[in-house]
Amino acid sequence: MNPLAIFGTSSDAGKTTLVMALCRIFADQGLKVAPFKAQNVSNNSAVTKEGREISRAQCFQAEAARVEPSYLFNPVLLKSHGNGSVQVIVNGLVYQNQSIAAYYAEIAGLKQQVSAAFLQLQQDYDVVIAEGAGSPVELNLLNKDLSNTFVANAFNTQNILVADIERGGVFASIYGTLELMDPVMRRNLIGVVINKFRGDRRFFDDGEKIIAERFGIPVLGVLPFQPLNIDMEDSQSLRNYQQRLGEVKIRVAVLAYPGLSNYNDLDVLMADPELVVELIHAYRPLDGFDMLLLPGSKTVIRDLQWLKKQGLFEAVLQFNKPVFGICGGYQMLCRSLHDPDTLEYDSAITETGLGFIDDTVVYQNPKILTRGHYPLFSYAEISGYEIHCGRMNKYPLYYQRGPFAGTHIHGVFDDDTFRTDYFKAINPQYQGYRYAAYREAEIQGFADMVAENLDIAAILRALQEN
Repeated sequence: MNPLAIFGTSSDAGKTTLVMALCRIFADQGLKVAPFKAQNVSNNSAVTKEGREISRAQCFQAEAARVEPSYLFNPVLLKSHGNGSVQVIVNGLVYQNQSIAAYYAEIAGLKQQVSAAFLQLQQDYDVVIAEGAGSPVELNLLNKDLSNTFVANAFNTQNILVADIERGGVFASIYGTLELMDPVMRRNLIGVVINKFRGDRRFFDDGEKIIAERFGIPVLGVLPFQPLNIDMEDSQSLRNYQQRLGEVKIRVAVLAYPGLSNYNDLDVLMADPELVVELIHAYRPLDGFDMLLLPGSKTVIRDLQWLKKQGLFEAVLQFNKPVFGICGGYQMLCRSLHDPDTLEYDSAITETGLGFIDDTVVYQNPKILTRGHYPLFSYAEISGYEIHCGRMNKYPLYYQRGPFAGTHIHGVFDDDTFRTDYFKAINPQYQGYRYAAYREAEIQGFADMVAENLDIAAILRALQEN
């Protein structure tokens, strides 16, 4: 089958979720589907079976496709390293920290890595669904592009353009994108998808005709706005998240430092109707909360310094209720953090931590990338993954004493038994819920909505044409 690519008229148009939905729809039809994003820019990553690191978004899409995540799904990943630099991850392994200019200077070599990954996926899967990045018509960046024009031209993908009607200007955004679009990408364009429509669907009937007649491209579907409350891709998604609360039992404060990463650890908590989860972006009193969570951080030392400048460091020290840290947040709970090789910071530094854990953190290469079942706390095994450079000698995996606990393992709260026991210790009235079932219902429900409102038959015909 021909490969498919999903491009957007802008960032946040809905490319990630449409790829996810199509992965599930095609998988339900018996196809073996591989999601793909040539280059992603995200601090949210996960570990694959090969011990490699890729964006959480591609792991999420693989989950929808019911396939094992692979580093081939996201051959280039960029993580913010602060001060205009990025950590460049190629084929799931750290390549180096670079300035943006230095990164762009190596685009030709990265295109070779992207091509090798894509061609391997075409051999191993029935169909590859590639996700674009931002807009495909950023004219000043076309020669530096990995995820849009390069993919469309190199692999002759069949293409779909997604437009976000919620932000307004949908006709102008479609028209402008079509006018500026690369000729090969435009020639292989199957149609347009209108995303995040609210209200009476009939009011867009004339809009479909206008796009088809004046722009010369069919509308494949109009997707109603439907929030997807799992695997939020960026910090804006976190800010816009609306909890579905029931009888609230516990109030959780999450320290949302600037380098916050792997906040998919928050999904399970924010989806819990018994928990109110509030993100703390600046100083405020914490005494009204029942628990404090320090999540992952891509820039641990810099975020620890931010806590001190905000006055939140002292507020955490005065907090006399349960405190839990995950990965970078776990490291902040220690006495001190040492970065002799400038892996975390701009210069060699030792930073004083919160001191709840009698241990020190030393940042060293290589980055620890493992996935599996871990003996944590009093439990024989909890599924999760490690992704960090910081080493702790006394408590490398987890710590629990009195109100203080933490772990390097991402996904610990996804375990229903651990999560229920932890929160019952805070409030015995807490009941808990089945998170895996919730995730599956969210994925299938969103995919079913897309299947109902999208011309899947037309897409499949385009993929099967010679």
